[in-house]
Amino acid sequence: MSRIRDVLLPRADARPMFDGFGRRVSYLRLSVTDRCDLRCSYCMPERMRFLPRSEVLSLEELHRLALGFIARGVSKIRVTGGEPLVRRDIIDLFRALGRELGKGLEELTLTTNATQIADHADDLAAAGVRRVNISLDTRDRRRFAELSRRDVLPQVLEGIAAAKSAGLKVKINTVALKGVNQDEIADLVAWAHGEGFDLTLIEVMPLGDVGHDRVDHFLPLTHVHDELARRWTLTPLSDSTGGPARYCRVEETGGRLGMITPLSNNFCAGCNRLRVTATGQLYPCLGGAERVDLRAALRSEEPDASLQHALDEAMRIKPERHHFDISQRGAEPAQPRHMSVTGG
Repeated sequence: MSRIRDVLLPRADARPMFDGFGRRVSYLRLSVTDRCDLRCSYCMPERMRFLPRSEVLSLEELHRLALGFIARGVSKIRVTGGEPLVRRDIIDLFRALGRELGKGLEELTLTTNATQIADHADDLAAAGVRRVNISLDTRDRRRFAELSRRDVLPQVLEGIAAAKSAGLKVKINTVALKGVNQDEIADLVAWAHGEGFDLTLIEVMPLGDVGHDRVDHFLPLTHVHDELARRWTLTPLSDSTGGPARYCRVEETGGRLGMITPLSNNFCAGCNRLRVTATGQLYPCLGGAERVDLRAALRSEEPDASLQHALDEAMRIKPERHHFDISQRGAEPAQPRHMSVTGG
């Protein structure tokens, strides 16, 4: 049983959220920790400085925040990190949020690196999770160890198998990296589709200092698409899972392939997302510096009213688009915060 008690929030101010560009926001990516048990080289340095635990919201506060978003029309919540499953008692939060399914919340999902999911897959399914995104950039053990700085590929593959066995729909997320896994992308797609998984390719994003220049590994997915189209028949699809991916069907495998192209093909026009960090900072745009402090709202004398005001402010400052640029060698990251801090 979950140890997080249900909270009743006022519904009088339950207005849908629309930003200044007429986009309705209905999707929250909620980070529960910036900590991760991997050190993927494109994401963070080996000696990553994680946040003091005292700055991180409690599970009860994360739950209260989520309920506030649901009251304002958020119908999909993705729990992210860092690696969300390294957070102690995190299943309690999934159970508490799962009780909101069918009461405003339509989907509860998570993004994970699968190192811990073998221990939690059945509990996640029981809590109401039906779909998980699993990050996997290579199936070569040596390459995985070099890229993630941890030799745990067998553990990850075991986790993926456990998720599938528990009945969770699996989507593989792969960051396309020039000179690293470029030669393996087609094989990853074939493997994923053979397992019954969708696979989404992602361009590397310039967030946080990782100790090297990301331009060296930037691989435009327009190039990858052209390469794959020489091997397979790719049929464009109008499918959407609520995120920024554009999908096609690989006719020869029967599987679905997504592409997230923040650099080569901007996807901001239909953005319906907000991100909240584990410290309660709401970022209306992944690539922007605009933010609203929800932790301060939660801990104020009038938390419910303060939260509603903060969400209105987030709608006011949400920008039309990000301005990622990876074209110049030696350029500063688009934002100093790492992806693990903002939430994937």
